[in-house]
Amino acid sequence: MLLVGGASTRFGSPKAYARVGRETLAERAWRVLGTACEERLAVGKAGELDLPFAVVDDGLELRAPLAGIVAGLRAARHEVCVFLPVDAPLVTPAILQALGEACREAARPVSTPAPCAIARRALPRIEARLGGDDLSLAGALRALDTATVELDEHLLVDADTPDELREIARRL
Repeated sequence: MLLVGGASTRFGSPKAYARVGRETLAERAWRVLGTACEERLAVGKAGELDLPFAVVDDGLELRAPLAGIVAGLRAARHEVCVFLPVDAPLVTPAILQALGEACREAARPVSTPAPCAIARRALPRIEARLGGDDLSLAGALRALDTATVELDEHLLVDADTPDELREIARRL
């Protein structure tokens, strides 16, 4: 699942359109997901971005990764779903596969909550969090039987600003 519903406030423009080499962040993440997963879905605010693939509407005004995760788990055909934020261009198919394979109810890298894998059976507990005070992905993962996976931390960085994206692009 590709998470594309963020506000991109610190970035200043939609991250999905930002370019890394010849691809936008959205195109790159979509390609990585296609290599790693049998099913690809993008979740976010339908009609908000003009992307080369459909976006499953999370149906909420709320802007939080949990909104996209709930929508993705509802729409998924498979029991385990891997979630990739659009702004993590160094994540590889091998990272996503490792998270999926480690998933009990959920799996995450040691140092960051995303990318992550979550089992569909966890949907009721994650969905219930949407009405609470803690909308963080980290909080949701703490409430599940979550495996932590040792991964190359350099590949897990995300780009919250254009300067951070330029730095990440230099690593490619």
